[in-house]
Amino acid sequence: MTKILVVVESPAKAKTIARYLGKDFDVRASVGHIRDLPASTLGVDVKKDFKPMYLTLPGKEKVVRELKSAAEKADRVLLATDPDREGEAIAWHLAHLLKVDEKSASRIVFNEITQRAVTRAVEEPRAIDSNLVNAQQSRRILDRLVGYELSPFLWQKIRKGLSAGRVQSVATRLIVMREREIDAFIPEEYWRLTALLSKTKGEVPFGSLFHGKKKNGRVSRVAIHSKEELDQLLGELKGQAFIVDEVKKGTRKRRPYAPFTTSTLQQSASRAMGFQSKRTMRAAQNLYEGVILGDQGQTSLVTYIRTDSVRVSQEAVNEARTLIETQYGKEYLPAKSPFYRNKSKAQDAHEAIRPSHFDLPPHKVKEFLTNDQYRVYEMIWKRFIASQMEPAVYDKVSVDILAGEHLFRARGENLIFPGWLTLYGYTEDLEEEKPKKDGDTGDDEPDFADIPELEPGDKLHLHRLEPEQKFTQPPPRYTEASLIREMEELGIGRPSTYAPTISTLFDRLYVEREGRQLKPTELGVTVTTMLEAHFRNIVDTDFTAEMENELDEVENGTRNWVEVLSTFYTPFHQDVEKAMKQAEKIVIEDIPTGKKCPACEVGDLVIREGRYGKFIACNRYPDCKYTEAISEETKAHCPKCGSPVRSRKIRRGSLLYFCDKTNDPECDFTSFDLPIDGKNCETCNSYMVLKRFRGRSYERCSNKECPTNKKTTTKKKA
Repeated sequence: MTKILVVVESPAKAKTIARYLGKDFDVRASVGHIRDLPASTLGVDVKKDFKPMYLTLPGKEKVVRELKSAAEKADRVLLATDPDREGEAIAWHLAHLLKVDEKSASRIVFNEITQRAVTRAVEEPRAIDSNLVNAQQSRRILDRLVGYELSPFLWQKIRKGLSAGRVQSVATRLIVMREREIDAFIPEEYWRLTALLSKTKGEVPFGSLFHGKKKNGRVSRVAIHSKEELDQLLGELKGQAFIVDEVKKGTRKRRPYAPFTTSTLQQSASRAMGFQSKRTMRAAQNLYEGVILGDQGQTSLVTYIRTDSVRVSQEAVNEARTLIETQYGKEYLPAKSPFYRNKSKAQDAHEAIRPSHFDLPPHKVKEFLTNDQYRVYEMIWKRFIASQMEPAVYDKVSVDILAGEHLFRARGENLIFPGWLTLYGYTEDLEEEKPKKDGDTGDDEPDFADIPELEPGDKLHLHRLEPEQKFTQPPPRYTEASLIREMEELGIGRPSTYAPTISTLFDRLYVEREGRQLKPTELGVTVTTMLEAHFRNIVDTDFTAEMENELDEVENGTRNWVEVLSTFYTPFHQDVEKAMKQAEKIVIEDIPTGKKCPACEVGDLVIREGRYGKFIACNRYPDCKYTEAISEETKAHCPKCGSPVRSRKIRRGSLLYFCDKTNDPECDFTSFDLPIDGKNCETCNSYMVLKRFRGRSYERCSNKECPTNKKTTTKKKA
């Protein structure tokens, strides 16, 4: 009987595909890459057109033997690796090892692992795309050249174990530059003035924010920069009548978000669930390769997860529209399916990330998924279905109120048709994270208020004027979400590189976490400063983005990959040789504590920088491996014994609070939330804690079973 060998990357993907292909197909996994450049040497002959020297990866000998044996027995070989540059390169390496003609129709690709997509791919094989292979190969060689030339430089001039990379060094510099902006920022004072008004004295007042002046029909914005200016304004408002000048009514449509790309999926998972990008992609990869759904077997739940496109197939749109009409009604279904435009730098090689099976909503498969898989799948499902629904519609009103020439503004909004919010829910944080400019206050618009029916000429009752002193804020530190967005907008890296790049920054100790914020370490600043001084292009965002464009041109077949490498390498190598001679060595001194090591009693304890922040260690490492965590005092006291509570940074940048008698059998108190002194829950009398979430702090009962901690579903206020 005819046997066709199908090779994919992962065993999970192999099991999923095997379900659809039947007994005439032998589906096996390469378990990722099988060949790569050698680990111990450069592996690139720069004098012979950058010819790479590929070797079978250590530990892959058995896999290669089994694949070769299966290929010899098969009548035909199909290479079904991922539909991107990396997948095309793996297919090319497999063709070389399995003696498959790369120009033959041996390559099959599919964006989703479904019966329909896999069957269609088998029916439409093609030759291996040499342009895609060359694009991956040139990227791999380029990264190898940068790493192998710069790493020895950093070892010699700073310390051993450091690395630099074409994308990682730019990402580190972005974080360092933001920290420099924060350090250089000088806050400026300003004031907000809110008038609490109502139609009659007995009514509940609404807030109206001071905007500026209106004279002869012309409105001018006026900012209050000091207490003196505020006092002058308050003096001018004394005795003034507050009269409605203008009322504007209308509606506002809030359109759904586009389906997920790799970048927006990572950003949303970071904001909504606190997931690091690596964690998000691990769960998404599982969903794509397939999970076991009971009797249904191994099933892929989402389409290919590495994409920068928001394009979706018409088949998927039609299925989503049928689902929306059935579950929500015709009023939630737009007359025409919404169109989403790709960003200018998007490759558009693959569809957006969406569900593969519309008959498998999250609640039906929840029991078969891990918690991470379920939460990511639910996000993808909601995002895609919502993207095909009608916009939410709001009634809005804006009121201008005059006190003499001084103009106050109030605004209100009410949801009149939920549209896509019916699926997304009202309790979720729906706002996409927007970058803040230096000194951005975010206070230019009045807060939403419950505004009564008003007409021009209505005289309002003034309850009181509420001034509030404020200061401009520096730009916030990057989070993983905002860093990924910035890299995407600048054209640095590609969807497949965001997660590994960020992981590398932590592995190299260039960046640490403070909550969800990314802060450069002293080492990260030192390395960045050194690279800026001697290799400006390597850490320049425009240069790196242009290199990405050139690699894209290789993929499109409009640039020769050897030419791209040659143009980059010659001046780069000269810069390395020059820097080796001219750059001065930088010594990063350990900070002494003045204490002897309790383990060896010979070495001195010093403060060092580690993956999760600063820690204390013996200076005789590796001869002595004694370490201890650094803790800080807090103002809180232990709810068990009354002793002071300390805190220390642990994995992922979180803070752990503990009694300073933790090592004493007397008390074992530890908590991720800071206890509040002298405050107990009114319901169960347990101690209260200060909990932090998404940059905000709030009080809650420490007893998880307390009724006050039960989640309630409420509509989001308009």
